[in-house]
This record gives sequence, C-alpha cells and structure tokens, in this order.
Amino acid sequence: MFRAPSRTLTDAHATAFQAVSTDNHPIHYDVEYAQRHGHTAPVVHGLQVLAFTAPGATLFPQYIGDVFISFTEASCKFLKEVHAGDTLYSALEIIALAPQGDSGQVTTRATIHNQRGELVLTGEHKYLLRRHA
Repeated sequence: MFRAPSRTLTDAHATAFQAVSTDNHPIHYDVEYAQRHGHTAPVVHGLQVLAFTAPGATLFPQYIGDVFISFTEASCKFLKEVHAGDTLYSALEIIALAPQGDSGQVTTRATIHNQRGELVLTGEHKYLLRRHA
C-alpha cells in the first residue's frame, strides 16, 4: 500500500483549482447556491479530489524506480462530497500485474478517505512500466 501524506483542503485550494480548470459552476464557490441545492457548503471539484490519487503524491514512483513509461488510464467513483476543511487520506494499492512483451501493465486501486474515515473516492489507475533487464 502506498499512502500519500494527508492534506486538509482550504478555500484557497478550491479557488486555485477553479482558476486552473475554469470550472466556474457556483456549486464550487457560492455558499448560498450550494445550500439551496442541498449541500452544507460548496463542494470541492471532483477532479481536484481525484488529483490527490496521483502516483507522485505517494512513494510509488520511488518504489518502482526508473521503469515508468506512462500513466495510461484512470477511473473513479465519487462516493461522498468533499468540502473545504476536510482532510483527505489517499492511497494506492497494486491489484494486478499483466506482462506485455518488454513492458507490463500495473493496475492500482486508488482510495481516498476523509477525516471521519469515510471513503469519498474509489477507483483504479493503470500504468505502463518497462521490465527490468
């Protein structure tokens, strides 16, 4: 299991992601709009939450060494809302290895829990790696 350091999201993180993504939907920044639509607070962008599963946020790249070729696929399910003030704990777990000639595909399960231990995201990543000589 490859865990990333915990991270507490702030309004500044959400604002920065909004600027980079250009996703300006009011659900992400307008408290009154979010509350009128059944949320307790603005909802952190889902893609921002997914970004916390980046392999480089863990020790996975150091573990595999200099064999990384590419990050080929990502999928996820958003299970719970994330709000500014939430602390996220992400992890990657290798669940499959598939040789492919001189390379191989590694599949990891990606998970993120919040400070209450609730699973807020689950998914899979696939990477293409060179075989060791």
